[in-house]
Amino acid sequence: MTALRPPQALPAETVVGAPRPAGRPDLAPSAVPGGAPAGLGRPPAPPRPQPPAVHHAVLCVNAPGMAASGPDGQLRGHGLHGFYQHGVRVLARMELRLGGMEPLPLQGTLTSAARARFLGAVRLPGDLDPDPALTVERLRHADGVETVTVRNTGARPARLPLEITLGTDLGPVAEIAAGHRQPDLPGQVQSSGLRWTGPAHSAVVSARPSPHAVLAGAGVLRWDLEVQPGARWSVELHAQLEATAPGPRPPGGRGTGVPLPWAEPEVRSDDPRAAPLVTRSLDALGGLLFADPDRPTDLYPASGAPWRFGLAPADALWAARLTLPLGTRLAAGTLRALARRQQLAPAPGRPEGLLPGALRHGGPELPPTCTATEATLLFVTVLAEAWRWGLPPAETAELLPAAERALTALREGLVDGFVTDLSRPVEDRSAHPVPARAEVQAQAHRAALHGAELLEAFGRPGAAQWRDWAAGLRGRFRERFWVDDLSGGRPAAALAPGDRPLPALASSLVHLLDTGLAADGGRHESLLDREQTRLFAQRLLAPELDSGWGLRTLSAKSPRFNPLGHRGGAVRVHETALAVAGLAEAGHENEAGTLLEGLLAAAAHFEGRLPEMYAGEQRTPGSPPVPHPAACRPAAVSAAGAAHAVFALAGVRPDVPGGRVLVRPASTAPLGELELTGLRVAGEPFSVRVSRIGVAMVEEAPEELQLVAR
Repeated sequence: MTALRPPQALPAETVVGAPRPAGRPDLAPSAVPGGAPAGLGRPPAPPRPQPPAVHHAVLCVNAPGMAASGPDGQLRGHGLHGFYQHGVRVLARMELRLGGMEPLPLQGTLTSAARARFLGAVRLPGDLDPDPALTVERLRHADGVETVTVRNTGARPARLPLEITLGTDLGPVAEIAAGHRQPDLPGQVQSSGLRWTGPAHSAVVSARPSPHAVLAGAGVLRWDLEVQPGARWSVELHAQLEATAPGPRPPGGRGTGVPLPWAEPEVRSDDPRAAPLVTRSLDALGGLLFADPDRPTDLYPASGAPWRFGLAPADALWAARLTLPLGTRLAAGTLRALARRQQLAPAPGRPEGLLPGALRHGGPELPPTCTATEATLLFVTVLAEAWRWGLPPAETAELLPAAERALTALREGLVDGFVTDLSRPVEDRSAHPVPARAEVQAQAHRAALHGAELLEAFGRPGAAQWRDWAAGLRGRFRERFWVDDLSGGRPAAALAPGDRPLPALASSLVHLLDTGLAADGGRHESLLDREQTRLFAQRLLAPELDSGWGLRTLSAKSPRFNPLGHRGGAVRVHETALAVAGLAEAGHENEAGTLLEGLLAAAAHFEGRLPEMYAGEQRTPGSPPVPHPAACRPAAVSAAGAAHAVFALAGVRPDVPGGRVLVRPASTAPLGELELTGLRVAGEPFSVRVSRIGVAMVEEAPEELQLVAR
């Protein structure tokens, strides 16, 4: 379980159990204990170290391990380089030389989320042939295993030493994220390798076959090779972390032989970009899966690697929700893991039922948001929608008390009929009101309606009251959040105390389109009326928000626009994916298709593995999207969101408790013919084919469910 983003890069979400670097800029001044604004008479703060950039790194991930290097495969101890386990750098340096020379790098690429392959070439000393006789292949796994293979394709034997130089600082990823690098620890000879010992951990590297020589002071393993023409020689190295001090049991990974918590679908489409996007997105998400130490059969996704490689409740819930078309196992595991972490003995003034979360920077024109609020509200929605997709009633009922506690937190967190920050004490919310953000109202409205459905279905009281409250919120929102302008109007991004709208145009407003799955596969009513939704859909496609690669987090017309600002103009993949799904469900299919085209085009440049975000530069012919230097790659919400954007076009909307499945595909068929095989409804296979004219044909479905088409 590891830490957070680089301080100079992006504000962090909460990662449960992770260390926090001091002075994180994602926290507002009032949120930093003991913090005070800089002023006259105070010495200037020392410059922060430059955090490592990761956009060029080859990063392979298989929770709880990951490995990062440059494209040449050498681990040089720079920046993020190294093998990691449980948030500790097991190995910082692993530099290979053959005959005293580094191989000439030829290729370095991921073969899956957990594996990378690096290929280099070496010419034999004194060889007159211009072609290199030796190739060096390095097959790396995020779990800490690397296989080095030397092949001789020349005409004479190769006799030369292979040396691998090793070292580590056993540094926590939180310090590395902040740009700090401690000196390497002294090594000791291990039976077939080296060992380094720190205050809380030891690192061990072992090799098979054993090296011919071990130089502990220099950290060198050496083999004297003789490779005949046409032959090969291999060595396998294992890097392992050992605890030397007692501590809490960290979460483990999925484990060998444990199946993925979702079905693996097949995607066929006229658009060749769709299938690899779904396949590689799910592969990336699989590398982020942790097993809850309290119940190892419950899997949940980490937020992202490398900076948020742990449980961030809001991100985990989003990923679980967006993959519901592939089954309910990930949702069930995530919900149970979070229910065990729900706040049952709250601090004074804070409501019971709150999930963990931290204050998150809202960008240059908007107030901060609290991931505790988002996660608490989203918990109710994920449970209700998982139940609609087929989560068994017994499992749903087991989690219902946690959902009721989340609804209690919502009820106690209201200020003037709107929702701000549920984690703030009641007296603080009243004495120091903060703006109410539009997307928080959308999440609260959806949670209230989903909560009412669960309460009613399971014979609990309160359903009518929550429906009444949601209806009242719709009226208040349409009256007080709508801003009239020359283009017809748009929703305000937030409402400041005194009913002053904050008119920033931001991609976070797409949450207004995400009304949630309702009975009979329908949609809940939106906070926007039909005409307001139409005007908003048009505004999303305006060049100030649509970069051509996806939606910017802040309008390009804003004087504070920054294409690399994580909430100031960068493109966040999952918000664009939510817009695609929401627009298609609301009947604005042309707009949905336009945004989906931008995501697919960007994905092609990222080899089908979309990062958490990328720069909001305007798309121009011949220029690829600009990567963000500190974006997580992979990130749970972007991976799940990318797959969801494709699934949403089929329009599969089940109501398993009601015995129905509504299939309402996008009639514009943005991907041409689309066939999805291996989805899951009620735990059973579900397959659908959408023709080029937008007509759906269900080819496989549970027999007990009635199919309804619209």
